[in-house]
Amino acid sequence: MNEPNRDISPDAPHKVQLYLASASPRRRELLESVGLQFAVVSAEIDETRHSGESPDVWVARLATDKARQAAFRLASTNWKKRPVVAADTCVVVDREVFGKPKDPDNAGYMLRRLAGRGHQVLTAVTVMRDRDVFSALSRSTVTMKPLSDEEIERYCRSSEPMDKAGAYAIQGLAGGFVEHLEGSFTGVMGLPMFELRTLLNRVGIDWI
Repeated sequence: MNEPNRDISPDAPHKVQLYLASASPRRRELLESVGLQFAVVSAEIDETRHSGESPDVWVARLATDKARQAAFRLASTNWKKRPVVAADTCVVVDREVFGKPKDPDNAGYMLRRLAGRGHQVLTAVTVMRDRDVFSALSRSTVTMKPLSDEEIERYCRSSEPMDKAGAYAIQGLAGGFVEHLEGSFTGVMGLPMFELRTLLNRVGIDWI
C-alpha cells in the first residue's frame, strides 16, 4: 500500500483533500492539473468480468470495489474522513470488451480490431466518503484511422500500450491515430473530469 503522506497533517483538509485509489499516472496527472491535493492508496481487487455482465456494469462495479477496498485499508487510520476517488475504464468494439493487454501480441490484436472504425470507451468513476457512495459513467466514441501493420508493430514496441485499456493512450503517441472523438477526452484518458467534479461537489470539494 502507498501510505498517505505523513508530512501532511490529517487536520489540514486544505492540504489533503482526497485519496486516489489508483496507481495510474494519467489519473494522478489529471488531479494535479486542477490543483487537487491527494494521496495514493493501492486497491487490489479481482477485476474478472462476471459471466453476462455488461461492460458498463463491469466498470462501475470495479470502480466501486476499488473505492471500498481503499476505504477499508484507511479505516484504521486518522485519514478515513477524506473521500476516496476510484475509476475504471474499458474499450468496447462490437460486443468485444478490452481491458489492458496481456502482452504486446495481445495489444496488437486489440489495435487491429480498433483500426479504421469507431469504438466506445467507458469510464466509471466513484467517490466514496464514509458510507456515502456516488458514481457516474462517462461514455465516449473514438474513431481511429486505418493502421498499417508497421504502425501497429512500431507502437507496440513502445512502452505506451501495455497498461492502457484498449492498448492505446489518446494523450500520447496514439493521439496521432485518432480521427474523431465524441465525448470526454479525460474520460478516454481514464478519469472523466466533468463527472468527477460533479461527484466531488456532492462531498463538498471543488477545484474552481
